[in-house]
Amino acid sequence: MKITSKGQVTIPQAVREQAGLHPHSEVEFEVLANGDVVIRPVAAPAASVRAAFERVRGSANASQFKGMGTDEFMAFLRA
Repeated sequence: MKITSKGQVTIPQAVREQAGLHPHSEVEFEVLANGDVVIRPVAAPAASVRAAFERVRGSANASQFKGMGTDEFMAFLRA
């Protein structure tokens, strides 16, 4: 495997899958005392998940949904 002029390498698919790396994943590098390099995924902070929920909170409060029961709302979503 070669490093490009931009310092990039392609991580083989089998390695990505085993390490749980997905497109747009954040990774961190660690150089060990013996010179080995460790690449590991960076866990997404809980705050980003919380922020995603905050962005959609209240989105089902449109006037067309007022007074709808859960079953009726679920039927609307599935239609």
